[in-house]
Amino acid sequence: MLMTASEVTELSAQRVDARGRLSVRKVAGRSRIDRLYQEGAAKIRMPEVGADPLEAVLINTAGGLTGGDRIAWEVDVAERASVTVTTQACEKLYRSRSGEARSDVRLSAAEGSRVAWLPQETIVYDRSSFSRRLDVDLADGAQALIVEATLFGRLAMGESVSQARFKDRWNVRRNGKPIHAEAFSIGPELAATLARPAAAAGSTAFATVLLVSPDAEALLSEARSIIGEDGGASVWTVAGTGKLLARLVSRDGYGLRKRLAPLVSLLNGQAGLPKVWSL
Repeated sequence: MLMTASEVTELSAQRVDARGRLSVRKVAGRSRIDRLYQEGAAKIRMPEVGADPLEAVLINTAGGLTGGDRIAWEVDVAERASVTVTTQACEKLYRSRSGEARSDVRLSAAEGSRVAWLPQETIVYDRSSFSRRLDVDLADGAQALIVEATLFGRLAMGESVSQARFKDRWNVRRNGKPIHAEAFSIGPELAATLARPAAAAGSTAFATVLLVSPDAEALLSEARSIIGEDGGASVWTVAGTGKLLARLVSRDGYGLRKRLAPLVSLLNGQAGLPKVWSL
């Protein structure tokens, strides 16, 4: 049977199938690499830092994701170690001819350790299709800061997103017991949904920030001052520790970054912002 030109293109197109794994442990008072594995387009680089935490920069050398692409990141932090994980640039989700792009993130932190998952924004382009899963396992005394920011097009670049599919699922556990879970799904009529007053009232930039730490309650007031009226933050006590959850919305990425950067700096303690956020 003869194939059409579009079917031939689909069969011959290269697909991203990438994995990166990082293990961190405490050695002579400093957090250091224990194991590092990278496959395909997934690369991990370590900028020089003078003290803890260790900083890891994730790179997708494919330059973005489209239908059929798969990328997975895994970070394990041993007892008393700490690591901040970020990305070299914004992840871009391009138009999908068929299927969806998928991202799987697994973080685990042992007793007394700390992990900060701070990727730069994900940029969604028109007619893209994407699904992300984030699984976090924390032991007693482990702390985590998790940030995901999404831009549905960039107004400053004249970009708009009419149709797209975007799914995001988080599962955070302490000693195997759930302490935070959420699932977000939008599309395919993305622009129409975001325009609704009860949805986003036309906003195109969003961020979710989760801090699991005994310091959560003490940081709430300052966090709310930074967030302002376009978003909110709340604190709970869960599994013997504090949990701060914040949502930020903005009409564009610039307005979002102006508040997200100081919020991350506040919640990330002495580590502050990752270096690449300031470049």
